[in-house]
Amino acid sequence: MLSEKQTKEIRNHLEKAQNPLFFFDNDNDGLCGFLLLRRAYDRGKGVAVKSFPDLNESYLRKIDELNPDYVFILDKPIVAPEFILGLKERNIPVVWIDHHDVEVERESLDYVYYYNDTDTPVTYICWKVVENKEDMWIAMVGCISDNYLPDFAEEFAKENPDLFKKVDKAFDALYNTDIGKIGRVFNFGLKDSITKVVMMIKFLFKVKSPYDVLKESRENNFLWKRFEFLDGKYQKILEKAKNSVKDNLVFFEYSGDFSMSADLSNELSYLYPGKIVVVAYIMGEKVNVSFRGKNVLKITEKVINGLVGARGGGHRDATGASLSKGDLEEFKSRVEREVL
Repeated sequence: MLSEKQTKEIRNHLEKAQNPLFFFDNDNDGLCGFLLLRRAYDRGKGVAVKSFPDLNESYLRKIDELNPDYVFILDKPIVAPEFILGLKERNIPVVWIDHHDVEVERESLDYVYYYNDTDTPVTYICWKVVENKEDMWIAMVGCISDNYLPDFAEEFAKENPDLFKKVDKAFDALYNTDIGKIGRVFNFGLKDSITKVVMMIKFLFKVKSPYDVLKESRENNFLWKRFEFLDGKYQKILEKAKNSVKDNLVFFEYSGDFSMSADLSNELSYLYPGKIVVVAYIMGEKVNVSFRGKNVLKITEKVINGLVGARGGGHRDATGASLSKGDLEEFKSRVEREVL
């Protein structure tokens, strides 16, 4: 957990910023962290970063377009030095809030206000910064989506028994409660066009309660249509993935118009606790992979070692990687040798 001094420093940066620009990872942890800060201070714009694994220099175009006086980076483990240099040249302060266990280049840290707590999601860090009780439901969505049960879960359950019940594990809530359903709606909403993602963000700036999301209305109809469309596809893929269990390994390959690897690997790890889960999404000549399971960071680093252009990293029990399609069979063989 960040110290009170660090939390206060983040607050001070937010109070100074009059036109902040928030770059956040394209998942619920990044989104909910952003929403907590944006709703508390009522200033700034947000950009969901779809590039993997880094926030690269191509996003400098958003800086020139929106002309912010501060930049906040949420839930991105890697930021390209060229992006940081571009901000330095424009004399824009940078606050980077993360929770990944990675080494950051010294050159970047010399200019950036960097805050990292590897024990909690970015949503929880942002919650501690604002602690706006009206938005506790947003904090809960972000935390359970990142497989983290926060210390305010019991309080939230008491005050919102129809949305959330006392659970032992975060994913119990994600897959079996209404607050978890909101998380799944958010998640599929992020897998839409840039225009629709902007619509969702603007809608979420204004909502007064979780029921404004749960109850389908004219304002959120586009969100529910997207959810129903993608969830139908997701459930079919999930059923296929259930046939990929072999001893203590779940290794599933798929392709198609939509990448759902993180969602699939999360739910498969929930359905098959104790097994190593590897989900590979094939897109042209590139493969994006999600790993889940005990100590998969070590496995990830070992099986991609030496594969040309392969990259990977993340948390101890949840990682991502990318590699060439031509190396997929070798990659699979390495995983099987390591796990089976």
